[in-house]
Amino acid sequence: MRWVAATLLAVSVLLYTLPDFLGPSVGVSRVASGTLPRVASLKAGTPENNLASEQVPGVSASNSCVRLGWLPSAQQAQRLVDNQPLASEAGFRVEEVERELPPLHWVIIPPQPPEVALRQFRDIQRRGIDSYLVTEGENRNAISLGLFESRESAISVLEEKKRQNLNAVLVNFPRNQISYALSFEAEPELAEELVQAVKADYGSKFDFVEIEPCEGVATPEKNP
Repeated sequence: MRWVAATLLAVSVLLYTLPDFLGPSVGVSRVASGTLPRVASLKAGTPENNLASEQVPGVSASNSCVRLGWLPSAQQAQRLVDNQPLASEAGFRVEEVERELPPLHWVIIPPQPPEVALRQFRDIQRRGIDSYLVTEGENRNAISLGLFESRESAISVLEEKKRQNLNAVLVNFPRNQISYALSFEAEPELAEELVQAVKADYGSKFDFVEIEPCEGVATPEKNP
């Protein structure tokens, strides 16, 4: 009977200490069987990972925004766009802009009553002096004696007309001009290549070429 009691005691000790020996294996079996760890045991993600997961889609901060001008007509601008194989991918656009140009310098005989202006104009024409009668605008019934970009040239003509006993004056002639520009957006390296391609196709020198980072410019997301 003693050996039976000893055997039962040994079995009891073995059963008591068995979980300590099988602890890691039990943990592995829980993971393998799909048992999830408690929330407290999960590690929080690093700030870098969190920032990467929170990046706003559609923001193309690394792209370059390009603008080239001026072009004299919408047709010529559109032709340059049509000649670029990647125009659609880069979002080429034609912009129409009304520009205020430096005024011209206008030598005129100031406006007079219609009959007086017409009589003097005919007299000037008989003298062989290049001129025309202004028929509209705020200077209607003035007599134009020349329109110049250079102020020096205008002053020279003004002095000449005064020596011919004409009561001429010098005024500014305001002017605006409709011009066209190309604009698009692309990665910096591609943007440079597209600029060179457009310049080669144009064959003339642009008044300006602007290449700037498109910081904070949101582009629409494309549907898959």
